[in-house]
Amino acid sequence: MTPKEILLLFEFNAWANRRILGAVETLAPDQLTKDTGASFSSVRDTLMHIFGVEWVWLERLQGRSPASIPDAKEFADLAKLRARYAEHETQLLEYARRISQAELDEEMDYKTFSFGPGRNPRWQMMQHVVNHGSYHRGQITTMLRQLGTKGVGTDLITFYREKGAAAGA
Repeated sequence: MTPKEILLLFEFNAWANRRILGAVETLAPDQLTKDTGASFSSVRDTLMHIFGVEWVWLERLQGRSPASIPDAKEFADLAKLRARYAEHETQLLEYARRISQAELDEEMDYKTFSFGPGRNPRWQMMQHVVNHGSYHRGQITTMLRQLGTKGVGTDLITFYREKGAAAGA
């Protein structure tokens, strides 16, 4: 994995997060917090989980091991959560833009919340951030359909197509 490739994945992740956040804006406040029976009960809770885990991994990538994810109570409404996503997206992309090949290959030690110590090269940790977000954005798309609204495509190939079309324009 090269710095250029990891940056492209993080750009995809940011694009996909913005798309899913845009799709959930159509929900009424009670729909946003409605229990849909998913692994994180509501759309808001799943969005919060994605954000929280991205925050934790960015901390780990920088050599810190936080004891927990941010408290969901900090994000009582979608506007606050969206603002925090935007701030965090900037931090993630800046980190990905600065990373060197040596840093990507470096083995990082960290503490997990439940599984004890972990050790992986940074590039694996960074790939995990993107993969994790993709999984839960797919869950949100299902929740949106359960709530009677339209889902949104966040597939990697769609990102590549849009990026290619924009470059050709």
